[in-house]
Parts: sequence; structure tokens; C-alpha cells
Amino acid sequence: MNRRRRGFSLIELLIVIAIILIIAAIAVPKLDKARMHSQETAAIAQIRTIHTAQTQYFSQFGRYATTLAELGPPTSGQPGPAGADLIPGDLALGSKTGYRFTVQATPTGYAVTANPEVYNSTGRRSFYSDQSLVVRENWGSEPASPNSKEIK
Repeated sequence: MNRRRRGFSLIELLIVIAIILIIAAIAVPKLDKARMHSQETAAIAQIRTIHTAQTQYFSQFGRYATTLAELGPPTSGQPGPAGADLIPGDLALGSKTGYRFTVQATPTGYAVTANPEVYNSTGRRSFYSDQSLVVRENWGSEPASPNSKEIK
């Protein structure tokens, strides 16, 4: 009596699962690094968005905005100095794409900082820029400053 064997044996299934787990163990760290890199790139793009908004704000009101809320949508009514509607609402709240953004007034204009919400999870770099439009980065958990390395 020769019967045909159907299906997979338990050993064959375990071997396939082991191979899948090995491939996943190799791919997950690379995926996390790619996600962090994309969030860092998005943070740089958001800083450039803030620069554009600051330029528009300056041309409309004769001064730079001192907070992100001044660049964001108004709380009610028409856009004005308290809410110029130049950046999206989530960025105006200070958090976007895994980064925390702040704008501060300086004697010569303004400064923008972007720090990861969770270091080494949402980003590995922090960023700093000011009205000179030069974006600076710092690798590590310390915030970037005017003395940090320039991104070229």
C-alpha cells in the first residue's frame, strides 16, 4: 500500500518559520534606521518651512514671530499677528514627525530648534537654525546650537 504523503511535516514548517525570523531580525533594525532618517529629513524640511513663514511674517508685520503659535492658524477670526496662518496647525503646536520644534526671539532675529521626542527612536540628530537660514546639526542627545556643524 503506497499512499501519497500530503502537506508539510512539522520539521519543514519549523525550518520555514526559522528562516522568516532570521530575515525579520536582519530587516527590522534597517527599517528603524530608515524611519529615523526620514523623520530627520522631514524635520529639516519643517525648519525650512518655518524660515519661509518667518520671511512672510516679517514682510507682513515688520518683525519676526517670537513663537510658532504666531506663525500658525488663528484661534478665531482672520489671520493676524497672533496667528498668521503661515504654517500647519500641528507644527504650530510644536510637534511633528517625531520632533519637537521651538522658535525663540533673539537680538538679531529668531532661532529655531528641532529635537527628537525620543532620542534614538524618533531621531539621532538635533537641529538648530536662525535667520541666516543655515541649518546646523548635532549627532547625539545634546541639542544643536549656533556652534554646531553646518549641514551642507
